[in-house]
Amino acid sequence: MSGSSPAMASLEPGLTGSLNRVQTNPSNIPVPPHHPVPHAQTYLDELISIPKGSTPGFSFRKLWAFTGPGFLMSIAYLDPGNVESDLQCGAVAGFKLLWVLLWATVLGLLCQRLAIRLGVVTGKDLAEICYLYYPRVPRILLWLMMEIAIIGSDMQEVIGTAIAFSLLSAGRIPLWGGVLITITDTLFFLFLDKYGLRKLEAFFGLLITIMALTFGYEYVMVRPAQTEVLKGIFLPYCPGCGREELLQAVGIVGAIIMPHNIFLHSSLVKTRAIDRSKKEEVKEANMYFLTESCLALFVSFLINLFVMAVFGEAFYHQRNEDVHNKCVNSSVSRYASIFPINNETVSVDIYQGGVILGCYFGAAALYIWAVGILAAGQSSTMTGTYAGQFVMEGFLQLRWSRFTRVLFTRSLAILPTLFVAAFKDVSQLTGMNDLLNVLQSILLPFAVLPVLTFTSLRPLMRDFTNGLPGQVLMSLITGLVCAINVYFVVDFLPTLRGLGYLIPLGLLLAAYVAFVAYLLWTCSIAHGARFLARGRYNRFSFDVSIDGAGLAGPQ
Repeated sequence: MSGSSPAMASLEPGLTGSLNRVQTNPSNIPVPPHHPVPHAQTYLDELISIPKGSTPGFSFRKLWAFTGPGFLMSIAYLDPGNVESDLQCGAVAGFKLLWVLLWATVLGLLCQRLAIRLGVVTGKDLAEICYLYYPRVPRILLWLMMEIAIIGSDMQEVIGTAIAFSLLSAGRIPLWGGVLITITDTLFFLFLDKYGLRKLEAFFGLLITIMALTFGYEYVMVRPAQTEVLKGIFLPYCPGCGREELLQAVGIVGAIIMPHNIFLHSSLVKTRAIDRSKKEEVKEANMYFLTESCLALFVSFLINLFVMAVFGEAFYHQRNEDVHNKCVNSSVSRYASIFPINNETVSVDIYQGGVILGCYFGAAALYIWAVGILAAGQSSTMTGTYAGQFVMEGFLQLRWSRFTRVLFTRSLAILPTLFVAAFKDVSQLTGMNDLLNVLQSILLPFAVLPVLTFTSLRPLMRDFTNGLPGQVLMSLITGLVCAINVYFVVDFLPTLRGLGYLIPLGLLLAAYVAFVAYLLWTCSIAHGARFLARGRYNRFSFDVSIDGAGLAGPQ
């Protein structure tokens, strides 16, 4: 990376542990570690040069050079888990929760902004910064939490791809067959990766375009009432909503903001050549990356909006019997049996959602839906792989080949999914998506709290430290995330019966609360509560050696 000292290119054996011990002088005043830090180069071993502007002010040429990381990041907002959350929300609440989708996307942008600033200012990603500041046990626990999040996301990609193949083949490819096919897609992306970073970014842009066109087609076919859609987006109210609608609302937040995506984005921004010794270049990079992320998340919001509005218009409070009768008389009548003949409100998922569209609007709507789901599933494949690479390299200083990393992540994702696909029906498979969305929400504090901690740490961020309004706002967002998780737990506990479930769950819950409390404690130290610092946690009083641009030194 630009501005790195030659000493940083290597790390002496045995020094990795000493990076995490605060040294003291005879006066017991903490001084920063002086050992060289791990190699700052990203796994995407290619730097995109930024054109020099001849005139001051905004440049579309520069924006194009910075375009890429934000759109790769936005893919996590469009995976099959998000699509399923959108359509369920529309079917349950109509247009009443569109404003929740809007503000969840805004909250996601604020979290991504912190990831951008950390990566651009320090030249290191969030995992690498965690390695330098947190002791061994907390950072290994954080790594495990992110690995679980990545594997959960990969499972959603596998589920989405398997269902898409089943719909496209009219059921000829069984679900377990679709799961096995996902083994080959990773090899394709590894092959594509050889052609360079910009081509890889362009391919993911193509997948996002496919999603926009396919789900946009469904929107045009259904023709939702535009006035009601706009009211749903901009008027934050939900008349007549109860527990089911509330669950859908908190589920949207869990589906939209993914924890490993914050780690991923902080590393992706390292792919642009920036001279970090020049404050103006750093400031400019932050601005362009944020502009690109706004554009990317606006596109993802529109795609999510298309899905939610389609199901809010056409299938809000539809009965199973009505859908069954409609399917019997349609060109996709073979699917009619999946809807029981009763007066209960239809329960939709990404499989049944495609079938319902086919029943009401023709077979073309079903196949176009399946293509969109396939694009949503495929797009999250490589981003999950890269997130795993960055997290493993940052937290453990362990560097695997991409093939080994893909094999590790995909094996852990495929085995449970393949078991469910082989021995259960599609309802259990899509039901896993709901559980995985809840899992992402539960793990979110383990990404939000560290990125808030380090972007508020003045010795590390210097002039780019979070201001007081930003600190207050992000603290409120963190509180909201924790409140949502508490709601999930309180809602889930009454469904359990017997001590066999309650005792281990209680132990897990206690460990979870303790770890979140630990992260809140270190976050408070970074925000200026120095009286809380003890022993090695005095390291939050100074900067670590980030690069040769003069960022290190006692503060």
